[in-house]
Formats: sequence, structure tokens, C-alpha cells
Amino acid sequence: MGKKSRVKTQKSGSGASAVVSPKEMMNLISELLQKCSSAAPSAGKEWEEYTQIRGLVEKIRKKQKGLSVVFEGSREDYFPELMSWAEENGASCDGFTVTNFGTEGYGLRATMDIKAEELFLWIPRKMLMTVESAQNSVLGPLYSQDRILQAMGNVTLALHLLCERANTASQWLPYIHTLPQEYDTPLYYQQDEVELLLGTQAVQDVLSQYKNTARQYAYFYKLVQTHPAASKLALKDSFTFDDYRWAVSSVMTRQNQIPTEDGSRVTLALIPLWDMCNHTNGLITTGYNLEDDRCECVALQDYKENEQIYIFYGTRSNAEFVIHNGFFYQDNAHDRVKIKLGVSKSERLYAMKAEVLARAGIPASCVFALHCNEPPISAQLLAFLRVFCMTEEELKDYLLGDHAINKIFTLGNSEFPVSWENEIKLWTFLETRAALLLKTYKTTSEEDRFMLEKPDLSLHSRVAIQLRLAEKQILEKVSSSGRAKRLHFQKKLEEGAPLPHYEESDIALLENTEPDAKLPIILRKLEEVEEGQEIQVEEHSHLLNGEKVVYRMEANGEPVQEETQERVSKDVHSALDSTGSSNQKGQMEMADQSASRTEEIPKERSE
Repeated sequence: MGKKSRVKTQKSGSGASAVVSPKEMMNLISELLQKCSSAAPSAGKEWEEYTQIRGLVEKIRKKQKGLSVVFEGSREDYFPELMSWAEENGASCDGFTVTNFGTEGYGLRATMDIKAEELFLWIPRKMLMTVESAQNSVLGPLYSQDRILQAMGNVTLALHLLCERANTASQWLPYIHTLPQEYDTPLYYQQDEVELLLGTQAVQDVLSQYKNTARQYAYFYKLVQTHPAASKLALKDSFTFDDYRWAVSSVMTRQNQIPTEDGSRVTLALIPLWDMCNHTNGLITTGYNLEDDRCECVALQDYKENEQIYIFYGTRSNAEFVIHNGFFYQDNAHDRVKIKLGVSKSERLYAMKAEVLARAGIPASCVFALHCNEPPISAQLLAFLRVFCMTEEELKDYLLGDHAINKIFTLGNSEFPVSWENEIKLWTFLETRAALLLKTYKTTSEEDRFMLEKPDLSLHSRVAIQLRLAEKQILEKVSSSGRAKRLHFQKKLEEGAPLPHYEESDIALLENTEPDAKLPIILRKLEEVEEGQEIQVEEHSHLLNGEKVVYRMEANGEPVQEETQERVSKDVHSALDSTGSSNQKGQMEMADQSASRTEEIPKERSE
């Protein structure tokens, strides 16, 4: 068991900086808050803004040197205390132990054979750190009076964690002692390591994450120093940027949703011991048992004694793993990159295309995903591209032709092309689009592979290069797949092959066919994201009786005001009444020609 005398301390002595006056620090904090709260930079200026914000943060960190709270000893010293605390509070501790797995960090090792689907781990609610426990803690008075805390559960958890870390009598100290003292999220990257991500889809998320964290820190520093409800908080005496960065990283690498005690809604929680499990491909195996009021986890597969026990974190891309969990997963079966596509509102056929897409449940402008596996595009993206490439006559057929409503069911089905020409157009577009996106990177795949062979690369640099290489490999695969599909359908057209026709009786087949691409598009939940809705929804891995849940990570997203069905319908009928031959010019216009750049904040490998 870890030594009981090992409690929190503050660094002091030669490493500490000279005393900084409260006024001087408050001026720096105010400058940081103002910089982070200014309007979003114009396109191409994001890196410049990041370096300015980082410069201010580094100035603050330098003046706060030696003031951050640390614990004596190593994490490993405290694991026996964690296991004893868990056992005392009714958690399961018999079938596993915490072990260091080298490059994978700490994880759970089976101490006996465990069968697949066997319940091996449960954690009662009283061990969890939740938004509700924060409300009932010393943080409660401030929470009740601050709308930001009330709106952002993840930030509440971060401050809750800091307050409990400073409390020598906290019931959660056995857990807090075992958390890493630093993380591998991009918040801990050096500037030159972040620079390796320039040109990637992930970089905007990384820059936004840093800006959001800096803004939150500055806001809460001022709040803690000035708000009467914060007068009893230990943070008032010492609250450094490094403290907040640590707390935010602890939360975003570990948080999950659980139901409240009455089961009426969900809340955010940190789940001790369970969060030591590392990730592998598979299925969600964790749920919440409301009757016994505990988090429960069953084995993902058979585990022999001494084998590492893994869980599945969810269908995250490697960008999400790197940004929010701090690791790159080489064998990620769910890796993907985003592509933003839209029908130009200036296009003559916009109203007709928007109406067909609306009937299929797809927005006219949307962020889609290009996948690492086959097929590289979803049924939704296939349907969008088919409509995007339709001629006026094809659009009329899907709006007013025989069985027009039923034809909507076939838009996302690869077996029922609109026409051979339409298939050639869409796959040509996709092939070209992926090739253009590849040209936006500053290095080639070959150059990235060469860099990865260097033995002196820092861990963060290696992860950054792995991530940008993974993005390129997906785009290369999509471009290659697009070319193969284009040639296939050109051959069909040249041979005069008959077009497969959709029969109304096929609907039963469509509804009961397993492959994703064959499902009726309107029967499926749209997984893509509409234009304007930045990706602020986290698909973390677990909970709520084994169902995947989503939760909003930041409270700054604005809802998209969609055009009304009535207005679009009027435009459609107007277009249908007009005469003239189909004009193909502009059909390939996009609302946004750049790859999607998205934003988020807040399970790293359990290091």
C-alpha cells in the first residue's frame, strides 16, 4: 500500500520563480482572456493566433513556475491504496490487478481466467466523481451561481478534480493519487510538435482545443479570485495553467456518461479503476445497472490469467484518439477523415437537388466521412453524390416520376445506380476530390514513412506524423477506389449493360439486408454532420446499458437554421415548371472546397 504520509506538496526552492504580484498576474490573465475571446481569425491566420495565445500562456507559466501541485513518489506507489479503497467501497477487485504494460502504459491484468461476456468489474456510484458530487462539494456555491459551470459538465468535473486534489481529507484521494501527472494530449505538445500537424484535418481541432482551454483557464482564474462564492476554494491561493491543463486532460481522457440516480437524465462521471482499461477493437461491453446503482463491465473476449484486459472505447477516428485520448491506434478499424460537401445555392438546380436530398433525410450541405475500410463511403455519402451529380431529367424522375417516393429508398444502395453516367460522374468527382485534398499536405506519404524511421523522434512527433500519414492513406485509398469504380462503370456504359431496375417488392429485401450500403437511406440514422454544426459531440465508448451515447462537449455551438420545407417545395415546383434543356455547368460546384475542420474539447491510454 502507498505510504499514507505521501500527500500533495508544492514545488519550492531553486526551481520556483520570483514572487509575482497579484495585479501583474491578473493583467496577464486579462490579456489572455481578451485574446482568446476575440473573433475567430480569418482563413489561414489560425496558426498565427495559436502562436500568440501560446506566447501569452508560456509567459504566465514561467511566472507560475514551481507553484503547481504535485504528489510525491510514482503512480505505482499508490495502486495498492487504490485497490484497497475500491474493495472497501464495494467494487470488484478479485479478477485483476493494475500492471505496467510498457508502451501501452498501465492497464488491467487478469489474475485468473475470465470468459467472454463474464461480469468481472463493477464500480458503485459512491466511488464516482460526477457533476452531482461537484454540486455537493465545496465547489457547489460557485456552481450554483456560474452559468458556464452549469452548462459545461466537463469543466465542472475538471475544477471538482482540482478542489479534491487540494483537500487532504478527500474521499477520492486514493483515486486522484493514481492519475498521471501529465498526459500525451496535444495540450502537452511543444510548438514544433504541433507544427507537424499543419495541413492535416486534425490541426484545427488541436488549435481550437488549446484556445478553448486557455480561455477557460483565464475565465475561471478571474472568477476564483473575484467571486464571493469562491472565497473558500483552495484554488484561490494556487491555480496555475498547468493545474488546469492537467485537470482538463484527466477529464477528457476519462469522462463518460452515466444516468443520474433516478434514471431521468445523464450526467458526466470519472469512473475509478475501470478507466485503467486500455483500448482495442470490438464492441461496447460497459453499462450502468440502475437497480444496483453501479457501473458494470463484462469481458470483451476470453482472457487467460496474466493477459491484459481490454475494452472498446467506441468508433473513434485516430484524430479523435490523438486529440482527446493522447494516443494513436495503429489497427483502428474505424479510422476516417471528414469531407465537407454541399450543393451550391447559386446552382440553377439547387432547389430540385435540395428537395430530393430532403426526402432522403440528407441536408444539402454536410460533413461526411471517408472511411479506411471498404466501402470507403457510407450509404449517406453515396446518396448525396448521386443527387449531386443528377441531371435535370433525373431529378424530375426522382421527384415526379413513377414510384418516385420508393426510388428514394435506392439512393444509398450500391446495387441500384441512377444511371451509368451518374455513377461515372460521382466516382470521377470523388477520385479527383481525394487527389486534390492529398495535395494540401506539406509532405508526401513516402516522406512521412521516412521520418518515422528516425530513432530520435519524440513520442509526440511520432504520433503527429502517424496521424497525418493515416489521413493520407485514407485519401489515397478513396482516390484509388474512385478510379476503379469509374473504370468499372465506364465499361458498363460502353457494353450497353442493362441498368438494374428497382421493383417495389425489393423494399422487403432492402429492409432486411445486413450490409450497411443496402439499407434504405431514410431508415438509417444520419451519421454525418450538417454545415455549421461543428463537431462538438463526443462519441465516447460506453454506458447506459451498453448503448453508445453521445454528449456535447462544449456549449458554444449554434444550431443551424434550415430552410423550411415549404420554401424549398415552392422553388422545386417553380424549377419543374420551367422549360429548357438541362445545363450541366456548375453541377460540381461546392459550398466549401476545403476539407472539414472541426472543433472539440474533452480515454488516453491509461498511462
